[in-house]
Amino acid sequence: VQLQASGGGLVQAGGSLRLSCAVSGSTFDKRAMGWFRQAPGKEREFVAAISWSSGVITYADSVKVRFTISRDNTKSTAYLQMNSLKPEDTGVYYCAAASGGYSGRGANDYAYWGQGTLVTVSS
Repeated sequence: VQLQASGGGLVQAGGSLRLSCAVSGSTFDKRAMGWFRQAPGKEREFVAAISWSSGVITYADSVKVRFTISRDNTKSTAYLQMNSLKPEDTGVYYCAAASGGYSGRGANDYAYWGQGTLVTVSS
């Protein structure tokens, strides 16, 4: 299973970015997907997760309302729409795929990881 994250970049505070995570080599539509991020000098933290059918979606409190996770099973791709970005959203964003259709907020809940894409929000 391979995950390819893209869409990161430099944006001013208040701006928007859309991250994509293309998955290959697996039954994408049977797996929950998650997004995590890691700021410089900090531990990796949960951002959002979506179940196989998009029926269950969870967010970290810090991004709720501002970020939207979605998926297109026909394209084997998950997305993270990020609006009203803040400097504290800066970090490397990782997408992850679970073994099953539902997953939680812990990194250990996910079996496969992408390489990460850097998001930098300037003030």
